[in-house]
Amino acid sequence: MMCGAPSAAQPATAETQNIADQVRSQLEEKENKKFPVFKAVSFRSQVVAGTNYFIKVECGPGRELPVQARAVW
Repeated sequence: MMCGAPSAAQPATAETQNIADQVRSQLEEKENKKFPVFKAVSFRSQVVAGTNYFIKVECGPGRELPVQARAVW
């Protein structure tokens, strides 16, 4: 991994799913709907002053949304 450069896409992990779960309610509020499914499919990460996560989330049959989350050190 190189600082500042996003990683290649990787299969989602338990940690990635945990991050997605933490932002689910915010996204449901923004979209004004409840998602029947909210499963992290894949992710990329970027180390800057913390870590940016770019997560692809399955949120229903045939529907995927990009989700961004930041973990500040």
